[in-house]
Amino acid sequence: MQDGILIIDKPQDFTSFDVVAKVRKALHTKSVGHTGTLDPLATGVLVVCVGKATKLVQYLTCENKKYEAEMKFGIQTDTGDITGKVILEKEYDLTLEKINEVISKFIGEQKQVPPMYSALKVNGKKLYEYAREGVEIEREPRDIEIDSIENVSFENDTLKFTVACSKGTYIRTLCEDIAIALGTCGTMTNLRRVQTGEFEIKDAIQVEEISEEKVISIEKLFDKSIDVKNNMKKLLNGMEIPVDLPDGLYNLYADEYVGIGKVQSKKLKREIIL
Repeated sequence: MQDGILIIDKPQDFTSFDVVAKVRKALHTKSVGHTGTLDPLATGVLVVCVGKATKLVQYLTCENKKYEAEMKFGIQTDTGDITGKVILEKEYDLTLEKINEVISKFIGEQKQVPPMYSALKVNGKKLYEYAREGVEIEREPRDIEIDSIENVSFENDTLKFTVACSKGTYIRTLCEDIAIALGTCGTMTNLRRVQTGEFEIKDAIQVEEISEEKVISIEKLFDKSIDVKNNMKKLLNGMEIPVDLPDGLYNLYADEYVGIGKVQSKKLKREIIL
């Protein structure tokens, strides 16, 4: 089995774990993990790590994301998306000009309160588990950043836009906050992740195409490399090697490809040794 990643176009109504289960079955391995959970309603780029590449999950999860979102004005649901129960209805009188004016204020660094229907844990229990019991938990606002909101269109009661944002941004909450800022309410009706880090939807495969031949090797994930032939023994023993290089992940070579190393504060340590 090849160690590497699969870029999968997650179908609607699949959980991220459903996709992982399909990869495990197709590749006959339990060593599979995904980066950046997508709700069942959402579709699009889900990066799945296979074999030793599962050690990269923590790094790939930190990448910025880009989504194509749709929301409906005039209703609010308990889940923040169209799959939930309508808990509020409100009239509105909006124009695209007014919407664009308000949306522009959401660009940049800001605080966002995570929704109750999320997988964040409080006291060892997921928020959505509390929500299903009718329990409201106080949530601390988290730092997020909206890099851009583009391709904005408004027709009838539906707003569509493309948003580039930091890890940890809840688009459901963004939709609700935009509606509130416009003096009404709203809920997300559709979401498609078109990019996570350098991985784009154009390179994604369907779940039916999952196979070992589609696995992208670890070596192809990173452009930067280091020759560690003279320090291989130290790296294998877990030692750090001084290097004059920028922070980041690097391919390691010792006559041949041997794995991935991480440079931090001018020191190199091993991450994955093949």
